[in-house]
Amino acid sequence: MHSSVSTNSLGLPGRPEDHRVVVAMSGGVDSSVVAGLLAREGFDVVGMTLQLYDHGAATQKKGACCAGSDIHDARVVAERIGIAHYVLDYESRFQEGVIAAFADAYARGETPVPCIACNQTVKFTDLLAAAQTLGASALATGHYVASRVERGRRRLFRPFDAQRDQSYFLFATTAEQLDYVRFPLGDMPKDRVRELASEMGLVVADKPDSQDICFVPNGSYSRIVAAMRPDATSEGAIRHIDGRVLGTHAGVIGYTVGQRRGLNIAVGEPLFVVRIDAEANEIIVGPREALKTRAITLRDTNWLGDPMDLGDEVPIYARVRSTRPPRPGLVRRTVEGLVVELADGEEGVAPGQACVLYASDAPRAEILGGGFICRTRAEAGAAPAEAGQTVPAGA
Repeated sequence: MHSSVSTNSLGLPGRPEDHRVVVAMSGGVDSSVVAGLLAREGFDVVGMTLQLYDHGAATQKKGACCAGSDIHDARVVAERIGIAHYVLDYESRFQEGVIAAFADAYARGETPVPCIACNQTVKFTDLLAAAQTLGASALATGHYVASRVERGRRRLFRPFDAQRDQSYFLFATTAEQLDYVRFPLGDMPKDRVRELASEMGLVVADKPDSQDICFVPNGSYSRIVAAMRPDATSEGAIRHIDGRVLGTHAGVIGYTVGQRRGLNIAVGEPLFVVRIDAEANEIIVGPREALKTRAITLRDTNWLGDPMDLGDEVPIYARVRSTRPPRPGLVRRTVEGLVVELADGEEGVAPGQACVLYASDAPRAEILGGGFICRTRAEAGAAPAEAGQTVPAGA
C-alpha cells in the first residue's frame, strides 16, 4: 500500500519502488535521459516507442527510414539502462489524426501545427491509455515544460531552459492528463541533459535534435500535401486587398499568412499574404499594415487557469507562433468561446495556428491554456471576419 507522503522526484505517493512509470522514448537524448534518471531513482520503468511513419514513404527515398533508426536507438538505450522496451505501431492512427489533418488544414488555407495534434491524439491519448493499461502510475516524457501542484492542483509552466521551451506545443494538455503525465526535464538545462547522457554511456548523447516536422524531414511540406490533396494545387488569382488581380498562384498550399517572398509579383511596394481564401482559390495580398491583428477568436480551446465565467476577462500574455515571445492582452469568455484582445496587435496571425495564453511574460510563467485561431479582426471592436479570414485595417 502506498504511503501518502511522496519520497520521489515525480511527486507520487510513497517510494519510487512502489511505482511503474512508462517513458515515451523517441530515440532522442531527452527521453533517453528521462528513462535513465527514473530507472536510477528506482522506479519500475517501461520504455515505449511509437512507430508513427516511414520516412522512406514520405520522401520517396529508399532506405531513408529515420523512424526505424530512432526505434533502434531507443531499444539500445533501454538495453543499456536495463529496462523493458516496447514498440507500438500507431502508424494508421498518426496518418489519420496528424498527417491527413495537416493536409486538410493546408487545403483550407490554414497553417496547422502538427506537433500539437500529435500530442493531443497519439501521445497524450493513445500512449497514455496504453500506460494506464500496463498499470503505470505515470507517463513521463522528455518535453521541456514543467508541472507542479499549486493552488490545489497540478499546473503547467514554462521550463527552466527558455531556449528549449515546448509549452506552445503542449497547451492542449488537459487537467486530467496533467495529473498523470510528468516532465522530468522541466527544471534542467539542455547542456546538463547531454552531460547526463554521456555519464550514463548512452549512444544518443551527441545525437542532434530534430528540427523539422517529423514526417516532412526535408521541410517540403507542400509536396506531401499536394500528393494527398491534389485539388489544393490548382492555379488561382493573387488579388490585392483593393480588388486588383496582380498575378497567379500555383496552389493555396504554397502560401501562409505573413509571407512576402515567392509571390512573384512586382507592383513597386512590398506586399504580404494577408488572407488565403481557399473557397475562392485566391491569395489576398496587401501592405504590411494590413497584417496587424488586434483580436482573435479561438476554437477547440483548453483552459488550465482558474475557472472563468461567461463575460469574465483575465489579463494574459498571448503567443501566436512558437517562435514569438508572449505579448500582453486580455482573454474574455464569450458565447463563442475564448476571445483574445492583443494590447499592441500582432502581425501575420494565421488561422489554424495555436494561440497559447500565459499568466505573465516571466521565464517560468504558468500556461493558462489556449486554442486554435479561427477568426481575427484588425481593430478591437470591429466586426469579426468569417472563420479563416482577416479583415484588413480600414475595412
